[in-house]
Amino acid sequence: QVQLVESGGGLVQTGGSLRLSCTVSGFSFDDYAIGWFRRVPGKEREFVAGFRWSGVNIDYADSVKGRFTISGNNAKNTVYLQMDSLQPEDTAVYSCAAAPLTSRAYAYWGQGTQVTVSS
Repeated sequence: QVQLVESGGGLVQTGGSLRLSCTVSGFSFDDYAIGWFRRVPGKEREFVAGFRWSGVNIDYADSVKGRFTISGNNAKNTVYLQMDSLQPEDTAVYSCAAAPLTSRAYAYWGQGTQVTVSS
């Protein structure tokens, strides 16, 4: 049974940091890319960062480059999103998702974790 569980969200002041975790189960970590997305009410879901263990393929949205860092721990089946220099516009529900490497379509999603950055 494929599952993704996010953790690490919370309330932080502008300029602060948070580290989100996405723990996956039910499938081989090496066979999927893991992506972080965020959504603000009234707006479409936005891609934030993506990680693929095989080949270490990493992508970032332009809005978070230089501030966010995605990494993975294969032994723990966990992908992290280190968020530094947080700004109010980063406030959103952050979700992780898994995409089979063959299709790159995100088929499995976690429930999300709230990140709130106060100004």
